Amino acid sequence: MTSLQPTQLLNTEERINQAVALLKAGECVALPTETVYGLAADATNRDAVAKIFIAKGRPTNHPLIVHIPNQSHVHHWAKNVNKAAITLADAFWPGPLTLILNAKDDLNSPVTGGLPTIGLRVPAHPEFLAVLKQLNTGLAAPSANRYKQLSPISAAHVMRDLNGRISAVLQGGECNVGIESTIVDASSQQLRILRPGPISAADILQKTGLHVSTPHSHNEVVPGNVKAHYQPNAPAMLANTEDFAKILSENSQGKSHYLIYSTQVQQQLLANDIPSERITKLSSCPIEYAKNMYKALHLIDEKTPLNIYIEKPPVGSEWAAVNDRLSRAATS
Repeated sequence: MTSLQPTQLLNTEERINQAVALLKAGECVALPTETVYGLAADATNRDAVAKIFIAKGRPTNHPLIVHIPNQSHVHHWAKNVNKAAITLADAFWPGPLTLILNAKDDLNSPVTGGLPTIGLRVPAHPEFLAVLKQLNTGLAAPSANRYKQLSPISAAHVMRDLNGRISAVLQGGECNVGIESTIVDASSQQLRILRPGPISAADILQKTGLHVSTPHSHNEVVPGNVKAHYQPNAPAMLANTEDFAKILSENSQGKSHYLIYSTQVQQQLLANDIPSERITKLSSCPIEYAKNMYKALHLIDEKTPLNIYIEKPPVGSEWAAVNDRLSRAATS
């Protein structure tokens, strides 16, 4: 790993200019997006991009999403962009939608992970966009955490995980979506969601009239598509609602914490004398649940629990992104 001084926290009025200067110099800077904090480097600089893989401990054959300042930059990175992809970009950019497109033949960049495709997104966070507009190029920016660990939604989360491994973190507050972007394969006429996220197939249909399939599982190499991912330090386990009574009786004296959304289960927890500080209640609304899920897991993980028990959320398309992240977080 490249030897670095302690990571700078950029939190002054000059933070945008400071971030731009570091990125121009080939350094990695964690930037806030509306989804999660991203670990950014100049996507046209091979050495800078290599630093992302080193800092995260991420395999180099895993592609990186390139963030661009506006839709006109698509053609710097992709070729044969079809009408459906343009429609999706018009409808959802800036925003939490990544499009998989056919990479330009002469791209020769490690951001593709050796694939003939590339993932592109225009983020909606004003400070990330301000950096992009000054640079007028693309920034590779996977989540700003070590490989397979919890995604960060605050600068503090990044500092805790990557301090000393990257040059700087730009302080931009908490991410207001809180979960990674939806990834849609738009490299052909057969549109597919390859990673569920804040934008669902129903959202796409309603806003654009385009039909997008959602495979139950697939083997495409895209960010997030590994069995174990988004993991806290403590073992996380998913449990059915009806199994919580047994779990409570077996763990009533332990340091286990519970991540829940159901009032019924909360009543069970209180009835079993589980201390309130070991109960984290999340919303029964999937959007709000997703927004606060990583934050809750980070807060619980800081208490060094023996285990984290998570009540299984409902099934259904509106819960697909949450269930995807939790199923990978709970894989040992």
